[in-house]
Amino acid sequence: MRVGQVASATDTGRKRRRNEDSLVVRPPLFAVADGMGGAQAGEIASRLAAEALGETGGGATAEEHVAELVQEANRRVYRRSHEDATASGMGTTVTVALVGETDVVLGHVGDSRAYRFRDGKLEQLTADHNLVQELVRDGKLTPEEAEAHPQRSVITRAVGTDPDVDVDVQRIAAEPGDLFLLCSDGLTDMVADADIERIVADSDGDLQGAADELVALANNRGGVDNITVVLFELAGDEAEQTLADVAPPPDEAAVDDDDEDTLTELDAVPVLAGGPPPEAPPRRRRGLYLLGAALLVLLAVAALTAWEYLS
Repeated sequence: MRVGQVASATDTGRKRRRNEDSLVVRPPLFAVADGMGGAQAGEIASRLAAEALGETGGGATAEEHVAELVQEANRRVYRRSHEDATASGMGTTVTVALVGETDVVLGHVGDSRAYRFRDGKLEQLTADHNLVQELVRDGKLTPEEAEAHPQRSVITRAVGTDPDVDVDVQRIAAEPGDLFLLCSDGLTDMVADADIERIVADSDGDLQGAADELVALANNRGGVDNITVVLFELAGDEAEQTLADVAPPPDEAAVDDDDEDTLTELDAVPVLAGGPPPEAPPRRRRGLYLLGAALLVLLAVAALTAWEYLS
């Protein structure tokens, strides 16, 4: 199985000063990490995890490989949180996908999610590790009650908060044409699965357009958290992958150095970018300007010499 088209988008959202999400787009490996912690600790945690996930690792099987990548991410975040007092208690979610010959292996900790889109239907592949979803699985809450529960963002499992972490690893059978979505909860808290399914279905193969539209919709509905989306499509072995098929990860969002994490109402107003800078004159035109200036100087010198002679 080969990776075909790839797209990604990440955004700070309307209420946060910093983007504490990180992503990995290194086919055949993809990942999303959503950091948590005071000051800049969440940003540090997700970045450390993404760096660990983006490195090659060992493992006799793909499942072992993915599990070891997440464990390495856990070690790095945990070590930093104990070496740096300002990062104490930080952690991050991790959802990683590794594409194989006939399947995709997922590794998962936290409440970022992985979905598969096939035959027009969106299917959630990961189970959220948060308090509310565990209550739903135990039958103590209905899915409808969970959507409005005040503790729906309380994480029960994260990378970097303990010396070891329990990683959910699963192998998903894959077919050419399957589309996979990895995302942080900044998307799924704002946009229902039915809307995600509709946007992907209506994208007509434009994955970057779909990723941008998902982020925009999450922002239009409040954008209370950072939003990150990674989309990748699977193709048959006969398909030839080009660099144009693989979109580079977006630049990290510019962030404020202020320790406060929540924007005021005024700060939340989006800044409109200005127009492009004026173009410099073409090189040939600049040469003509210089030539004209030189002629004027020569004429002035000649006039001054003639005036002195006549006087």
